[in-house]
Amino acid sequence: MNDNALNANVGLKLRGLRLARNIKQADAAKDLGVSPAYLNLIEKGKRVMPFPLLWKALRYFDQDPEQFMSTLGEGRVDEALAKLLDEPLLKSLDIDPESLQSLSAEPKLAGTVAALFNLYKNTRTQLENVLAQLNVEERTRAQGGAQNGTVPGVRFDYSPFDEVSDFLEKHRNYFPELEEQAEALRRDVRLERQLTSGQLIRLLEERFGYRVNFDDPAPSGSSVVRRLDPDEKTLTLSPFLTEQPLKFQIAASIGLLVMDREKLLERILESGRMRHAETARLIKVNLANYFAGALMLPYGDFFKEVQRTRYDVELLSSIFGSTYETVAHRLCNLSDPKRQGLPFHFLRADIAGNISKRYSGTGIRFATGGGSCAKWAVHLAFLNPSQITRQYSIMPDGTTYFCFAKVQLQPIEGSIVKGTAYSIGLGTHAENAKYLAYGLPTTDLRKDAIPSGISCRFCERTDCNQRAAASYRFAFAFDEYTKKDCFFSPLLVHEKERNGHHASDSGAVNGSHGAAVNGTHMSEKDDSLDKASRRRKGGDA
Repeated sequence: MNDNALNANVGLKLRGLRLARNIKQADAAKDLGVSPAYLNLIEKGKRVMPFPLLWKALRYFDQDPEQFMSTLGEGRVDEALAKLLDEPLLKSLDIDPESLQSLSAEPKLAGTVAALFNLYKNTRTQLENVLAQLNVEERTRAQGGAQNGTVPGVRFDYSPFDEVSDFLEKHRNYFPELEEQAEALRRDVRLERQLTSGQLIRLLEERFGYRVNFDDPAPSGSSVVRRLDPDEKTLTLSPFLTEQPLKFQIAASIGLLVMDREKLLERILESGRMRHAETARLIKVNLANYFAGALMLPYGDFFKEVQRTRYDVELLSSIFGSTYETVAHRLCNLSDPKRQGLPFHFLRADIAGNISKRYSGTGIRFATGGGSCAKWAVHLAFLNPSQITRQYSIMPDGTTYFCFAKVQLQPIEGSIVKGTAYSIGLGTHAENAKYLAYGLPTTDLRKDAIPSGISCRFCERTDCNQRAAASYRFAFAFDEYTKKDCFFSPLLVHEKERNGHHASDSGAVNGSHGAAVNGTHMSEKDDSLDKASRRRKGGDA
């Protein structure tokens, strides 16, 4: 134990002894023959306690000196505060046991902090439950409002990430200011088509005066791979980054510096008002990544190769020495009116089906509350990770898309579990498939397309065999005598009637007088879909 820690421990324990006996600090100081201010500094560990005074204090508090000295190495923390050490919030704030131990010297304050933190947790849990319920009710009202021609109300589940996605889609994911800055920089320093990390490091050092270090940017247990310090003018990078991720991180850092120097964020945002405080900073991160893509894949050269290769993402990755994901991102930026590419939507999913990145350039809607359709190519790609998964998809409203996806693996120490596994998916309108190197031939699009949806919670399909949840678009109805191929599929009224049971026995679907589904009468199309489903299943449950 160092001297500072020893002083703090001695003062903390003496304070605890005084408070346990309900002795005022002024009275104790008078009895010990020191000033209250000096005793206060000792108790806070800011002054060394002379041994004679310590011996006198121990007699004053009736303490055995040997026992007292033996406990100085023990860091005793208030029990309520000690439990907070395992809380994720405190871990993110990096509050260590020594800080909590110092706080324990103030019993009332320690109790107040613990009580306030627990109150915060309970309030946040209640708020999340309320917002989830309001979200369901709001979507129900929005659905009814859309049918009546009214404007939906405020979205309660509108996160900063949703706001960023809307911002990118509003600008069609194309920012000419960033393209111009990236092109000017490439031209000034005469960068080659395939960049190397060494070239980018020299650019950062010579043009921006930054020093690049390869070291762990954060303490053990952290996942930080890059830290840009404008004050020290240093860029610290993880030594474990391979060449392609390393190039992107350096290029994104250059993008941040260019944006700060040219005040590009303010110009692009145009003083637009954001609903969330975090949105502007998230947009800045996205724009820095955009700049990195523009620097590594210059618009003119990239667009020419895109046309020549017919959007062959793998070949483009090889031509420009970049990752499949970076090229896929860049394909979503080709919205220059004079050199316009095909519209794409972009998805990145993990093996559990979580969507960590999304962009809609085709008008496709994504679920905001998490989860998506298991029939999408981006999820099916994990079944064949070594090749590109391709398919036509048809949405409940009849819109058709051509989608393709590929799995990108980044093992660490030879282990995929320690590393990452993502599926990168791109999609465009079905009629554009003929322009793609990956396009599939079809003579009957409606027949070849896979019936898909947005997510189970908002899907209108009544015959999907892989539902994971009941849809909010249907009132959940259940009949113990009728079994569909999936438990969560909505039970149609006529399906119950054919089994000799009336809808009124256990409630009509969606409350439509026993003769309607989702507020509309059953059509011949719905009936034919149902028959087709039964034929596929052979009538089995």
